[in-house]
Amino acid sequence: MKIKGFIKKNTVMVIALLAAVITSMLVPVDKEYLGYFDYKTLACLFCVLAVVCALKNIHFFYMLARKVVQLFKNARMAVLALVYITFIGSMLIANDMALLTFLPLGYLALSSTGKEKYMAFTFVMQNIAANLGGMLTPFGNPQNLYLYSAYSIPNLEFVRIMALPFLVSVLLITVCCLVFVRPEPLEMEEERMVVNPGKTALYLVLFAVSILIVFRGIPYGIGLVLIPAVLFFADRKALKMVDYPLLFTFVFFFIFAGNMARIEAVRLLFSMLLDKSTLLFSIFSCQVISNVPSAILLSQFTQNYADLLVGVNIGGVGTLISSLASLITFREYTKHNTGKTKYYIELFSVFNFGFLILLAGIMLVVKM
Repeated sequence: MKIKGFIKKNTVMVIALLAAVITSMLVPVDKEYLGYFDYKTLACLFCVLAVVCALKNIHFFYMLARKVVQLFKNARMAVLALVYITFIGSMLIANDMALLTFLPLGYLALSSTGKEKYMAFTFVMQNIAANLGGMLTPFGNPQNLYLYSAYSIPNLEFVRIMALPFLVSVLLITVCCLVFVRPEPLEMEEERMVVNPGKTALYLVLFAVSILIVFRGIPYGIGLVLIPAVLFFADRKALKMVDYPLLFTFVFFFIFAGNMARIEAVRLLFSMLLDKSTLLFSIFSCQVISNVPSAILLSQFTQNYADLLVGVNIGGVGTLISSLASLITFREYTKHNTGKTKYYIELFSVFNFGFLILLAGIMLVVKM
């Protein structure tokens, strides 16, 4: 039962491991394997996740989000605030961490005010916001962090590439929340929570250090020593809470992608498909094998990082497996709403594919 539970909880990592093992049978292990890994991406991801866990442990994000929600007095604005918080949070603390932090707040806000009818819609929009909000920053989505590092994309160019799909996403999300949620009265009970000011300041400094590492302002080796050392004394629990399965997922997919790139038939096929349309093929790939492995795999076969970057970001919406964040949302929703799985999947599919079609269509028209 423990093994089944572990596999169910870490399905993507297990698939990545199997893919690495199978391709290692085709490409025997040798010294070239050491060149598969993007060590900076792994170090940056670990540092950001560790600091975010520390901030989460002092209820920093929860209290911040709660304050924002309490400013609004009706369901429409409260749902919009929850979605915006998730949207902005994904830009700062990565999409999966934003969902793990703010989905519980969404559940609490709606269940405690008798607005459960908006639960599925709110979760779906928070999921879309997490996947699309993170596209503007290199550390917003795991695949961004990898591509930003792998291609050494200049900061301003990264923002320029992602600005249009980001702005369109903001508009679409806003319109959906305004149209599908009524401005019904909403009251939320007061809850006294105190955040430790000393730890808050310390963790925010560490978060700033993490961001500087991502933006190449500080060598990642320094951060990899400094941040765990500080957290070892300040909050050891945060180091234990880091999403290590996500880190190992990257490791296994690095092996898988590196091996695939050394298979001649695969290299020729992928190069041909990407030459025809990097944008469309990367979007399609996300629907089948998720956005993070798509970014790692397809980067081995193209230098068109602009279209690849856009494709693996807007490709994060669509199927339930197009993003790890979508699986996290699905798990959180079914945990609180048993018996409503079918309804959620239907609603999820309608909105996700709607966003995917509109975003892909707009980006293809712009490229013409």
